[in-house]
Parts: sequence; C-alpha cells; structure tokens
Amino acid sequence: MRTLESDILFTPIPERIARLRELAYNLWWTWHPEAQELYRQVDPDLWELDYHNPVDFLRDVRERRLQAAAADANYLKQYDAVMTSFDAYVGAKETWFTRHYPDSKNQSIAYFSAEFGIHESLPIYSGGLGILSGDHVKEASDMGLPFTAVGFIYPQGYFRQRLDPSGWQFAEYNKLNFANIPAVPARTADGHEVIVEVELPGRTIYAKVYQFQVGRVALLLMDTDIHPNSPQDRELSARLYGGDEEMRVAQEVVLGIGGVRALRALGMAPTVFHMNEGHAAFLVLELARELVQKGMSFADAVREVQARCVFTTHTPVPAGNDAFAFSLMEKFFWSYWPQLKLSHDEFLNLARQDQSWGPSFAMTALALKMSHHANGVSQLHGHVSRGMWQWLFPGKSRDEVPIGAITNGVHTASWLAPELRQLFDAYLGADWEDQVDDPITWKKIYAIPNHVLWEVRRKLKRATLEFARERYQKRFAFLNQPPAVWPILEDDVLTLGFARRFATYKRATLLFRDFERLKNILNRPGRPVQIIFAGKAHPKDDPGKHFIQDVYQLSMRPGMAGRIIFLEEYDIAIGRMLTRGVDVWVNNPRRPYEASGTSGMKASLNGAPNLSILDGWWPEAYNGKNGWAIGEEKEYSNTDEQDWHDSQSLYSLLENDVVPAYYDSRDSNGVSARWLDYCKEAIATVAPQFSMRRMLAEYMSQMYMPAAEEVAKL
Repeated sequence: MRTLESDILFTPIPERIARLRELAYNLWWTWHPEAQELYRQVDPDLWELDYHNPVDFLRDVRERRLQAAAADANYLKQYDAVMTSFDAYVGAKETWFTRHYPDSKNQSIAYFSAEFGIHESLPIYSGGLGILSGDHVKEASDMGLPFTAVGFIYPQGYFRQRLDPSGWQFAEYNKLNFANIPAVPARTADGHEVIVEVELPGRTIYAKVYQFQVGRVALLLMDTDIHPNSPQDRELSARLYGGDEEMRVAQEVVLGIGGVRALRALGMAPTVFHMNEGHAAFLVLELARELVQKGMSFADAVREVQARCVFTTHTPVPAGNDAFAFSLMEKFFWSYWPQLKLSHDEFLNLARQDQSWGPSFAMTALALKMSHHANGVSQLHGHVSRGMWQWLFPGKSRDEVPIGAITNGVHTASWLAPELRQLFDAYLGADWEDQVDDPITWKKIYAIPNHVLWEVRRKLKRATLEFARERYQKRFAFLNQPPAVWPILEDDVLTLGFARRFATYKRATLLFRDFERLKNILNRPGRPVQIIFAGKAHPKDDPGKHFIQDVYQLSMRPGMAGRIIFLEEYDIAIGRMLTRGVDVWVNNPRRPYEASGTSGMKASLNGAPNLSILDGWWPEAYNGKNGWAIGEEKEYSNTDEQDWHDSQSLYSLLENDVVPAYYDSRDSNGVSARWLDYCKEAIATVAPQFSMRRMLAEYMSQMYMPAAEEVAKL
C-alpha cells in the first residue's frame, strides 16, 4: 500500500479495515456506489457533512465508529467484497484495450483539458466540458487504455453559487485544502517532486504537479500556488476561467507548454496528444520546439506534430473560441519563436484569424492546423464546425474540411442510479456492463415488467424530490428567512428537470414566454406539472445571471410557487440526483448552438425521456418513441420568430402529448403502460449509442490509432 505523506492526520483505522485509506486515494470509488457505502455506513451524517469525500471523512471520523465497523460481520463482508473487486480491477491483465489492440502495447495517449469533473468533492470543473473530461478519464480506465490526463488543480476551484433574496447570483470561492483531497505530489523515478518551469514575460513561473489516481489512469494536475512564484503568479491557476485576457494566455501557456514538460519530467513520451478544446493548444508549439532544438527543421517538426496530435472542438459560437491579440502574443512569446527558428511574422501567422477588432492568434485555428485528426462532438456540430473553419482550408468545400464528428457519450457507471443497476443486473444479464455499448443487450429492457420499472422510477423520483425540498429550504435558512409555507413539489406529480449552464442561448426562460399558459399547464386539476431548475451563469455573464434571476422571481409568483423551484449550487451531486429522478428532461437551446449536450443522455439512461430541441445530440437520438422533439430542424434569421415558434411547440407538446402520456391510460395499480413505453425506449436507444464506451471506441478507431499509425511511419 502506498505510504501517504500526511498519514499522521488521519484518524487511526483498525488494521482489519485499514485499506479504506488506500481506497480513498483512488477515485475508482467515485463510480462504485458500493465503495462509497463503506464510508457512509460508518457515519452517515458525517459522510454528508464532508460532501461524500472519503479523504476528508477519514480525517474527521471518530475512532470508535471505525472500531465498531471493524467488529461488524456484515460490514466486513461488504468491505471484503469491495476490496476484492477493486484489486481485480486495478490488477486486470486483460482489458478492452488488450482484446481490441493486442499489438499496441507500446503506444500511449496524453489527454489535455482545462477542467476535469470527476466528483462533487473535487470542484475543479465548471460544467459540461469538465464533466465530459472526467467521464472520458473514467472510461479510459475501465477500458484499460494507455492513458494519462493533464490539467490544472485550481486551488480555489470553480465558484460556489449563492443567490441573494432577489435571485441575483453571487460567486463564493473556497480554497481547497490539499490534505483533504486525494492528491499526492507526482515524483520522478528518483523520488523528486515534479516542479515544471515555464517562461512568462519577464519571469519564470513554477508549477508543482500532483497526481490523482482514477482507477488505472493517472490524472496530473498542476498548481502554481507555490514558492517562489510572485503573489500574482500564485493566483494564476487559482480559479477556473478567472482573470483577464493576460491571465488567460498565461494559464494556457502553463497548461499546454507546462503540461508537456510535466510529462517529460515523469519520463513519459506519449504517442498521441489529445487537445480537448483549444485551451491546451500551445502544447503543439512545445512539441515542435523540442524537435527543432534537436536539429529538425520547423517544417519537418510540424509534420511530426500533426501526426501526433488530435483535437476536439466543442464550441459552435465564434466568441467561445479563444483568440488573443497579437500584442499579447508578442509579449508572451518574443523569446519563444526564435527557439522554433521562426520570424515574428511566421510565428503569428501560424494561427492568424482576422477579427473585427484586428488580427488575432486563434487557439482553435492553431490546434486545427497542427492536428491531422479533428472532430466536433455531434454530427450537427461537425457540420457547423466545418462551416466555421472552412476559411482555414482554401480550395476545400465545406464537406471536405477535415473536421469529423464523434458524438459525446456519458460514463454509464457514474450516472446510473444504483437501483436501476440492480434491475439491469437481473434482466440484462450478469455481464451487461461489459456490453454497455451493444444495442442488442439493451433490447432486454423491454422484458422488464411495467410494474417493476414503475416502482423503481417512483422510488428514484421520491428521493430526488426529497433532496430538492431539503436543498430549497436550506436556502431560506441561509438567508435567515422563514421556510416556505406553500407545498414544495408533490410526489406523484409529473416532474420536469432543466439543469445546465445558464448561457443565454440555452434559453432557460423560454418556458415562461406565455406566463398564463404555463400556469394553466402547471395547475391543471388532476394532471398537474412541476419543474426543477438548476444552473450557474459564468461569473462575468450578466445576461446569464439575469436569466437565473428571472426564473427565480417568476417561480415565486402565485400559481408558480411550489410548482417551480430553482436549486442553488448546480454541481455533479445535483446533476446526478436530477437526471436520476425527474420524469422528463427539458432542453431548449437556440439551434444550432448546442454542440452536443450530455445531461439528457444521463436522464434517458435512467429512464427519463427527453423533451428537446433538435440540436446537438438529439437529432441523432430522437426516433419518435423515446421522447419528444420541440420545433423543427430549421434555422431562423429572426430570433424572436424562432423563440415564438419553439415556445408554441413546447407548450403544445406538454398539453397534448407529454402530460396525457403520463396521466392517462393507467391500470388499476396506477401504472401507465404508455408512459413506460417512452421510458423503456429512451433507455434502450440512448444507453448504448450515447455511452462513453461507444464514444471512446470511436476515438480509438477514428483518432488515436490512425494517429499512432502515422507516428509509426515517421
């Protein structure tokens, strides 16, 4: 067992269950509920207080609680089963990778992302991009890929969301205590801590590298809050997406260039480098610099870097792609481009994109030009991206632009409710998790008796509603206000969920466009509806904050109060509860600005049909029987016209399709066969096709292995 530097801070653990500490330092537990139960059972209240963080838990728990667990035969049986499963997992010789690519043992993949959403106890993610990265790493572990992930640790994380009495969002930052997270300093082969150096204007910045173990995969996260950095540089990696443009460039320099240097310090020479969005694109410059410094021409270096690099773009909005003024690039790279044997103009022209405000150095352009393999994150997004970046490829038609599409997926084990997992064990076969991307396996869903699935879904909904009520009332207590006097959410009412980043294009207020019509839908006698909202706006996005405030204030009006609630502090824990327990998942972005979206995939995995605009992933998933499509596959030149048409479609679907399907045609036991047809179809069609297993298998066949084959030819 690994010796931890801060062992002395732990509560003494009886020898019989001593491996609880080892388990806490491998994030495998985050997608194995049975492992989490080992901690929760020792002290359920403390487990909640420490926000499901076993490292923190083992520092706070009373010794007598651990001794009682070690003397409990039932607990020991569960403990032994979990540790046997854990050992079999980390020690497996045969994996998906060894079965599918038996001759590729010497190849490896480095995956760079600005954020990683692994678990709510590690708040270093903002939303979809980070959670996708976290799922990517977990599935890479499950499949046994030769994979290392690289990013930032962000000691202050992403902000905690607080709403004032008017519903206006404020950001609250809490610094991570490194002793309470499963981080250990990364060390070289001779035992030295890894500190990387990167040149910034007028100084050198230092970043300490920490290692997190995610199953079989190492996640390397850098931290600049160390001596001898200046106070300003110590803040560089403090917050996710914080600071001004100059800080943003500095962060991305450390991520891309520093990340490559961290791998080198650890003796790693990845075959393939994957840039997840443009934030890490400076890594291509560092790879080229290494080759040029060894005597290779820049042109030859570019060819090798292009062979090694793959790139995923996530942003269909031009403003969402980082592009920096030439003056900033000159300030940061004046001593770097000579190391590439390039002139000033040659360097800046590597990624030139002319903007309305002047020429810029575009990170997406750099990544695309320096990667032979690139993709969008849905079929529609791939089409949009080819149009956006066609100017980079003169003489090529839109369809010839070398940006493919691999539609996102979700990590099944992380998002599936344990109650459903037990149900699937009983009806899909013992090995269904090994066949999670096989549509044939999921057809067995239709054999589950309606009353059995109905009861599991009702149980999940009750748990979600209780969770939401408790969170909602805590807000009143935090504001020193009396608790709400009206009924908050009812157990047997059709419940819609809407939870995501509150960017304006996601149109969180579309449901309120016709207030009286919505009020009638919510309060129809015998067939009421209720809605749970959650989501954060970027701290600098005032229009997004206004959307939150609008939803909050409208939810407090007569006819809405208790039927609509807004939950503060949207994070993985809230996302997990909502996607497991609501009846319908609502998504109404302004087409075609949703690159993919994954929350609806999680909901359907758990049996909740989607009610969604045909944008992102939904055009590929929707079949007329697994949910509902809002509006048409159409783009509008007038946004007001688009909003009107989409809102009318949304209201009509609720009134004439969704609500009747839920409430009508129930049998004597109150079970609606018509509704369960939608639930089963949603699971059977979404679970395999939009699994992270399917997604990573496509990355292997379409991106990673073709790149590795190109490298082998160099």
